[in-house]
Formats: sequence, structure tokens, C-alpha cells
Amino acid sequence: MKTEVLIIGGGLAGSAAAIGLARAGRQVTLLERDPQARHKVCGEFLSLEALKYLEEMGVGVAEAGGVAIRAVRLAWGSTFKAAELPFRAMSLTRRRLDELLLGCAEQAGARVMRGCQVESLLHRDAVPGAGPLDSSTAPWRAIVSDAAPIETQAAFLATGKHDLRGRARPQGSRPGMVAFKMYWRLSPAQAAALEGHVEIMLYRGGYAGLQMVEEGAANLCSVVAQTELQRLGGRWESLLAAMQKECSLLRQRLEGARALLAHPLAVAPIPYGFVRECGLAPSQGVWALGDQAVVIPSFTGDGMSIALHSGRLAAQMYLRGETPERFQKRLSHETSGQMALATMVSRGLAWRPVRGLFTAAVELRPATLGVVARRTRIAAAFMQV
Repeated sequence: MKTEVLIIGGGLAGSAAAIGLARAGRQVTLLERDPQARHKVCGEFLSLEALKYLEEMGVGVAEAGGVAIRAVRLAWGSTFKAAELPFRAMSLTRRRLDELLLGCAEQAGARVMRGCQVESLLHRDAVPGAGPLDSSTAPWRAIVSDAAPIETQAAFLATGKHDLRGRARPQGSRPGMVAFKMYWRLSPAQAAALEGHVEIMLYRGGYAGLQMVEEGAANLCSVVAQTELQRLGGRWESLLAAMQKECSLLRQRLEGARALLAHPLAVAPIPYGFVRECGLAPSQGVWALGDQAVVIPSFTGDGMSIALHSGRLAAQMYLRGETPERFQKRLSHETSGQMALATMVSRGLAWRPVRGLFTAAVELRPATLGVVARRTRIAAAFMQV
């Protein structure tokens, strides 16, 4: 099988790229390893930038059951402070959002193949017996489980937090983190208290975000240093107990709550602070999107907007005939500022000496939360591709 563009991964970044390219009349094949969209380890916070991109692609978040978020609370020990967000925001589960975007990609004309596990992505020069590369042959070949290889002129890598074999990302500037996610059915009183807010809970070695999503569920997404998790015996139950012991607001929110998943979702390691530079081996020549290009610390709530931005930007640069190296360089430039601030604050939230300074600043001036939220967004100028 041959295709002009092959996109590996049907998450936010992959679907955004597929929609942009297919709407421009290009032949696009998108491979998604799961037969249907599923829950993923994600805070599911949609900032103003993400909402604008989704509206542009024809996805109505409110119509899909999305929940409005207007403020943020930061909680530590027995203290919490709140501030209004300086922008419009919503929340929607990845399972629902990913399904909507894959549907948009199909409607745009992309060929979406589900349940396809890509084993490897090879350049033609590296394929035994393929012969020398010339302008008439597709330079890339994807080896797919239980299917014929796919040859393509351009390869887009959008596998999210999971690396394709042979194309692992280097460690970020803040490695060694583990993420967990659990949905909860809160008591009516606690659900009402949480309504309209995203709450960031601080505890030893990490932090968690709690917010309502559609159908009355609450998403608790947490990150913790591997060393701290090991100290707790490597068990989610021990971590959850420690989190509630250190943060009274979290303990209050989960009092009388019911877990909605049999087991928490988990992913590790997460290379927070990773920004792919142009020409970085072994992915030179590949358009790396989403978490394969930029992994921003999760507390900022900008991971989904960066993923959508990267897919949209890659599609438009490809249509203009630009190279993946120029794309990676531009994406790195556009995200480096917010990444540096987000990484610095993330380190501080998990390290007690610096955490004290940050929480003291928030206690004196709660508007500090809004300032951090605003300065860790994609700049409006960069959204005008």
C-alpha cells in the first residue's frame, strides 16, 4: 500500500494534522493502534487556544458535553487559594474528544485505519533489498502488525507518550516522573464545590489536578517522582493515601467518592521538559508532533493546545513545501519560552524549599496563579500560521 502522507497515531496532534492535510486534498492515511478511542493519562484541560483550534476544525466542545472552567485553586496542607482564569477554558475526556477528531478526519477525506500497530518506521535506505533512494519512490516504509507494509512520501509521528520502537525520545529536563489518572464520582456537595474550577493539589514529590468532566465525573490526574513512589512501595493506594494526608482539600473532595475505573491509568517515564530539536536522530526527516515533539509539565494545562498547534502547524508547513527540520525548529522556538517557565514552576511545586516560596507568593497574591496560567500559553502571534 502507498500513500502520500502517513500519520502514526490518532490522538489530538495526529488528527489535527490529518484534518488539515485532507481538507487540502492530500492523500492521507492515519494509523491508530486502538480499535476505538479510549481513556488516556491526561488532565483533559482545554485552554482558550485549544478551544479555538477545535472550533476551527468543527468540534463543538460544549455540544459534546464539555464542562466550563472559570477558575483555579491551588491547595497545599490545610490551605488553598483561588483565582479567576484569565481566559476561557473547558474540560472533556480524551476518549470523547479523540473520537470526535477521528470522525472529523474521516469526514475530511483521510483514510483512518484503526487497530493498526506500527512495529517500526524505516527509511528506504535502511530497508534491506530496497535499492537506492530516488525521487520516484516513497522514502518511508511502515511495518504494520498483521498488515502489508505501507510506503509513504511523508511520515508524521504522533504516538503521544508512547515511543515507536527504535525512535525513543531522549530524557527531558525533568525526567523520572510517573503519572496516574482516576475518574471519581464525587458526593453531590463536593461536586458542587468543585464546579467551574480546576484544583491543583500539592504533596511530597508531586502534584495533582482535579476537575469535573462530562457526565458528572471528576478527573484526578497526578504526577509523582519515581523515588517518592518507590518510597511508598510503588503502590497507587499508598500514593493516594499520602496525597490525602498532605492535602486536606483533596481528602475532603474524595470523602464519600467512588472510583469509576477498576484500576488507575498509569504511564512512565514521562520526559517532562523535552523539546525536540531539528534533525535530532533517530527521527530526522520525520514530522514529530504532540508529545513526540514537546512534553510540557502537566500542571500548566497547555499540553492539549500544544498538541493541536503542532498538528495544525505541521500540516500547513507541509502544504507550503517546507521540510520537517524547519517545522521542528519553528515549533521548538514557539514553545521554548512557555516550556522554560512551566518546567521551573513544576520543579518548584515538587521541591519543598521552593514550594514554600511559591505558595507564600500565592497566599499573598492569589492573582499569581492567573499570571502563571497566562504566561504558559501559546502566544497569540504563533497561532497565526
